[in-house]
Amino acid sequence: MIKKKIREQALEFGFDSVGFTSAAADPRDARALSAFLKAGWHGDMAWMDNANGRRPDPQKTMANAKTIVVLGVNYGPASDPLRVLDNVDRGNVSVYARATKDYHDVIKKRLKKLGRWIGETFASDIKIFVDTAPIMEKPLAARAGIGWQGKHTNLVSKDFGSWLFLGEVFMSLELEPDKPAADHCGTCDLCQRICPTNAFPKPYELDATKCISYLTIEHKSPIDEDLMENMGNHIYGCDDCLSVCPWNKFASPTDESQFMPRVELTAPRLKDLAALTDTSFRTVFAGSPIKRTGRDRFVRNVLIAMGNSGDQTLIPAANQLTTDASELVAATAKWASAKLGALPELND
Repeated sequence: MIKKKIREQALEFGFDSVGFTSAAADPRDARALSAFLKAGWHGDMAWMDNANGRRPDPQKTMANAKTIVVLGVNYGPASDPLRVLDNVDRGNVSVYARATKDYHDVIKKRLKKLGRWIGETFASDIKIFVDTAPIMEKPLAARAGIGWQGKHTNLVSKDFGSWLFLGEVFMSLELEPDKPAADHCGTCDLCQRICPTNAFPKPYELDATKCISYLTIEHKSPIDEDLMENMGNHIYGCDDCLSVCPWNKFASPTDESQFMPRVELTAPRLKDLAALTDTSFRTVFAGSPIKRTGRDRFVRNVLIAMGNSGDQTLIPAANQLTTDASELVAATAKWASAKLGALPELND
């Protein structure tokens, strides 16, 4: 009865998927994380370090937690994100980052509301999280029955395909867990085959150091040339492995106005983005997760897309940045200009 009431209240507060799981640690999570870190697949993401053993054990984040409510919010796009890949003079921004408002802010507000209601109604201690704490959200979501981790390691839902934002409410209240979700990937390997940079060593494993999402968002240094050449026009994140999943045929576009795409991020012109200064970058991306990458890394990504475009009308914009104050931007601009045929001496 309590679970039913919490589920109904969560749906009323704007969540689309609700599941319950135990807060007890699952040893499989620690083993998987240890193997990932040992392989060095986390790259620059030092925050994934698990030296204190906290990440795979929810009760090290909240000692008296007994149950975790895992919640999903649909952010499904209205059109196929793969279509933008054909527009070589445009940049491809990950669906989640196109939104009018940062999903962290939107979901956190709902989680606070739900958590407060749970605490007051059932006298439970609570803590809320939305991609902001050292917890393993996707395994928790799978155990709570929200979906399963596909061969691309992301969550897949039978109802919402690839497009769910996740959040959690940790509770001191002990409730019966829901049945974990079954894996429905079968023999499909479309997500593995579409990856432009071959970031999947094998099904259910991800080498983040080759993943375009990691490269365009987390990686702070110059990107290896062999990877740049396969990044296409992705300038912030990548949805290729998500978009190609057959389970998306059951998904529906989000009806949340705050997750609707900003027009200027649906298929932005590379030439316009390359002209961004630090000030204009911060103005354009105010309230967007893109702002956290900073102007230099973002323009680096734009220049990579320009170099891959084959569009020689972009040469002047690339050339102009070869003397940029940022060494990262200047070096990438020289690569882009050479790729477009403007600076053949750089290929010597």
